[in-house]
Order: sequence, then C-alpha cells, then structure tokens
Amino acid sequence: MDEPTTTPPRPWRRRGRTAGRWLLRVAVATAGALLGILLLGRIDAPIGPFDASLALTPTGGGATVEVPPLGSLEVDAYDGPLGLDVQLRRVDETRIQALVSDPARVDGLVDRVSADLQDAVTRLAWTTALAGVGGAALGSLVVYRRWREPLVAAGASVVLLAGTAGLGAATWRPEALSQPTYTGLLVNATSLIGSAEDIVARFNAYRASLEDLVTNVGTLYSTLSALPAPGGPTDTVALLHVSDIHLNPAGFDLVAQVAEQFDVDAVLDTGDITDWGSEPENQAIGSIGSLGVPYVYIRGNHDSAITAALVASQPNATVLDDSATTVAGLTVVGARDPRFTPDKDATGDTESLEQTGEDLAELSAEQDPPPAIAMVHDPKQAPPLDGVVPVVLAGHTHEREVETLDEGTLLMVQGSTGGAGLRGLQGESPTPLTCTVLYLDPDSGALVAYDDITLGGLGETEATIARTVVPEPEEPAPADGDTDGATDGGTDGGTGDGTDGAPASPTG
Repeated sequence: MDEPTTTPPRPWRRRGRTAGRWLLRVAVATAGALLGILLLGRIDAPIGPFDASLALTPTGGGATVEVPPLGSLEVDAYDGPLGLDVQLRRVDETRIQALVSDPARVDGLVDRVSADLQDAVTRLAWTTALAGVGGAALGSLVVYRRWREPLVAAGASVVLLAGTAGLGAATWRPEALSQPTYTGLLVNATSLIGSAEDIVARFNAYRASLEDLVTNVGTLYSTLSALPAPGGPTDTVALLHVSDIHLNPAGFDLVAQVAEQFDVDAVLDTGDITDWGSEPENQAIGSIGSLGVPYVYIRGNHDSAITAALVASQPNATVLDDSATTVAGLTVVGARDPRFTPDKDATGDTESLEQTGEDLAELSAEQDPPPAIAMVHDPKQAPPLDGVVPVVLAGHTHEREVETLDEGTLLMVQGSTGGAGLRGLQGESPTPLTCTVLYLDPDSGALVAYDDITLGGLGETEATIARTVVPEPEEPAPADGDTDGATDGGTDGGTGDGTDGAPASPTG
C-alpha cells in the first residue's frame, strides 16, 4: 500500500497568506497612526495677535479655520486623508499692543501672521509625524507582542505619511485660498470685507460734512444762550457727558467744540474711548489734554489698562476706578467696566457688573458730602446705586435713554459720542453722534436741566439740541393755589420763551 503524500501549498496561496499578513500589519499600523494623530497631533501656537490651536484630522483634505462663536471658513486647498483644522481661541491683549505699537510692525502685520502660520504648520507636521509613527509602533506591539513588529509598523507609517504629504503637495491649489466657504455668522464676511473701502469713503464724506455740523452747533448755542438760565437766576455747574467715542476723530472734535461753546466746567466720559485699547488708538487720547477743562473718565469694556494709564497721564484728567473726585465743588464717583472685550479670557476672574455697582454704592455711602453723580459704563451696574446717588451716568448701549429708577435715581444712558466708531458707517444711516450737557445746582448738586445734543448721520448737516428742565421736588402748594417751579419737558431752542416745543434743528 502506497504511503499518502502531502501536497505542497500552491505558490498563489503562499503569496495570498503573505499579502494578508502584510495587509493586517498595514491596517494595524494605520489604525495606530490615526489614534496617535488624534490623541497627540495637536499644537497651540501664536498666530499674529491670536492664540490658536492647530491639528491635522482625518477629514479628507483642505483647511478649516474656526472662529468661535462666529462660525468657520473652509478652503479646499489640497486633497488627501488629513485636513488642517485651525481654531482661533482668543485675542491676546499684550500681543496686539506689541504688534501695533510700532507703525512698521502694523505695515508688516500680514507678513507676520503668514510667517507665524507657516512656522506653526511646520511644527504641527513634525508633531503629527512623530505621533503617527509612535502610535503605529505602539499599536503593533500591543497586537502582535513581538519586538520586530513595531519596526515594521513604524516603517509602514512613515511610507503612509510620506504618501499623504506627497498627495497634498501634488494637489495644492493656491487659488482656492481666495474662494473660502463660510459657515455660521461668517457667511456675511464677504459683504463686510467688501464694504471696507466704502466705509473709508463714507467716513471722509462724513468728516467733511461735520464742518457744517460744527457751525450749526455754534448757531444752536447762540440760540440756546438766549433761553433763561436752566437754574433761574442762580449760576449752575455745567458738565458735559460723553461716552463710546470708539476712536472716531469726529467724536473728539465734537467734545472739543461743545466743551468750548457751552463753557462747561468739566467733561465726564463713561468709557469705550477706543476699540481695542492698543497704542496707536491711544495716540488720539492726547487731545484730552488740550481741552482746558477737567476730564473725568472710567474704563469701558473696550478700553485697556494702558488706555486708562494714558488718560490719567493727561494734565487735566482723572481716572476713576472705585474712587471719587471733586469737580467744580461737586463729588463724583465712578467704577470701570470689569470686562475687556477684545481679550475674552481676561473676563474669567473679573467681578460681575452687579458687584461693581454694589461696591460703588458702598463707596458712595461713605462720601461726605454725598456724591452728586456716579459714573458707570454698563447700565447693568446702576441698580445697586438706586437711592444712593441722585444721578447715574452710563453708556455702552449706543442708545440714549433717560430713566427714573424705583428709588428715584435718574439713570442717564448716553448714545455714542463717536457714532459707534467706523462700524456706525456700515449701514445706510450711520449712528448719530450724541452728547449731553448737564446743569447742576452748585450748592445741592441737584440736576436742574440738561441739553441733549445730536449730530446727524452721513451726508446730513443737521444738529439738534433738546433742553429738558428737571422738575423740583414737590412742595405744599401756597394758599392761593399758585404753584412755583420749573416744568418738565423740552423747550423750543428757537423761541426762548420757556414753553414746551420742538428742539432746534437748523440745517447747513
């Protein structure tokens, strides 16, 4: 009987098993590399004035820039298994100031951002490569438990990563950078960017029209000076309330004109004199020193500590920060906005708006004599001051509003003396420029009247002043039933008869 013979495996079967083993090795290496990239393939890096996070993720090529909470933009710049994800996390106040403090740096800001991005992507590529190779080697060791396999997996991952980089380089499409896809609120970015030149053109026209507006303010002042004095025969203290200039040169012009023509005793600024609190913006603050009257200021949420220090360095300026000062014989207290909007992380450990109001109320209660006016930036800081201070001045909302609180305190919210800055020129009708002249009794500090001044928008030369006489506290009527005291309401700026009427509105 013949012995059974063993049929040797066919060559194609041996090759199939070998290919299967290598495919499994590659699959293990790929899975390990992806896991390593997902866990470790991320870096934090400065990009211009931003702190950013960069990562390569298995999203099928291209680049995504996320700008929380506004949305994101996507650029189909290359093909491949890995996409570049850039997330802008915060604006760094110190870096902004360092970048823009020197005009030469401002001119090279785009180049600086490009260089930072290139350095960050290069560092990310090396970090991702090491994470991928390390993940592949560790994954292979865990699966096979043989020391030779991690070397094979590392080699396979190097080949895969090199192929990915080669594919990205071969399919690079630089023209796609100018055609991003926007999501979220950034869908309007194209129209906003496109309107930048229009904004500049509009501002130039607006600034030119202000020459006529300033003339009209002078005309209005001449008309208004014919009215009876707000406090009757007694002299009053005149204080100019401004807010939210937002670096608009026209706003600084208005402050100077009104301060001179209305012969005010001081200017009270409730903040947001700049937009970013950077040094080039702060150069405009030097005009405060030439006003010739005291300037009392509190920080808004757009003003940096450097801005406040520069205001304080002006020869006529006082910065209030949970503190008090005396203006024309009257006590004024003030507290800054605890937030700094350009640096989102800077708000993390700051006290709340309500708490700043409570602290200012405690300070006010300690003053002797009691304060006539409290200054805050956000109206949300005002409620704790109700019944403690007779008048609270605020800004922030860019909407003028006068409200009597529950305990009798008058909350006067200014609009925007700078017309919301250049942002206010984006619409068809830019935000008007507003300010208010307050008239107070020099002995009691009581508010007796105020003039609301408004300058018209783009292409208009209209300026209006509306006077409101604050009624005196009610007293028992005389025996003959006659009443004494001023009436509330606006008086006609053109008649000077003290009767209720429309505000003066000459046009240029």
